[in-house]
Amino acid sequence: MPKFRLIEHTADIGLTASGKTLAEAFASAAYGMFSIMAELQNVREKESRRVELKGQDIETLLFDWLNSLLYYFDVEGLLFKKFDVSLAEGGLQATCHGEKYDPKRHQIKLGVKSATYHMLKVDREKNEVTVIFDV
Repeated sequence: MPKFRLIEHTADIGLTASGKTLAEAFASAAYGMFSIMAELQNVREKESRRVELKGQDIETLLFDWLNSLLYYFDVEGLLFKKFDVSLAEGGLQATCHGEKYDPKRHQIKLGVKSATYHMLKVDREKNEVTVIFDV
């Protein structure tokens, strides 16, 4: 089960996510972001998308990871709830599972515009990430 907790921020919302590995923390952050956006219990794992990213540093990789997932929601209407993530030197590979938003079955809670660099943090020792979202 993804591990995350929401954090209060003035006009935005954020989260701290963790895992047994840093890759699991990235997956938990993605799950947390989508749980901010929608109720995920009715989302089925019917479709998948492969995400491959290169980043100049781990913080940029986290930023790009979350914003690439928002792109899939904005362009294809995809709500994801399961993330198989692997991190390698300078890059991320993931398979994301979910389905297209259906207003009859899915409840949207909050619109997330983007992940931000404000307070963005990756703690490799604790396998924990923190991110603030522009809503």
